[in-house]
Amino acid sequence: QLQLVESGGGLVQPGGSLRLSCTASGFTPYAITWFRQAPGKEREGVSCINNRSGSTTYADSVKGRFTISGDNAKNTVYLQMNSLKPEDTADYYCAEILVCALTVRTVIQWGQGTQVTVSS
Repeated sequence: QLQLVESGGGLVQPGGSLRLSCTASGFTPYAITWFRQAPGKEREGVSCINNRSGSTTYADSVKGRFTISGDNAKNTVYLQMNSLKPEDTADYYCAEILVCALTVRTVIQWGQGTQVTVSS
């Protein structure tokens, strides 16, 4: 079965850190984008990585705080999130995409999502 599985979400205090994982089962994705969706807001792209070249892209809102990386041997992409803010609270989804971009238009398939809550 071809699927993406996220893990690593949870509750963290402002200024804290979390690491999300996205593991592909049954295939090796060309590129992965992490998206997030807060209640009442549209889903937005956070960061993407081209698993072939290693090139990465970040949304302005997370630059300098989030780091995306991949482990091709494990078919897993990570999103290290540091200096978390309450506005980072959202459901986070990883997606296989055709082209490394922060848009839903090139998404091939989605993971099930993992919740991140930043609160004191």
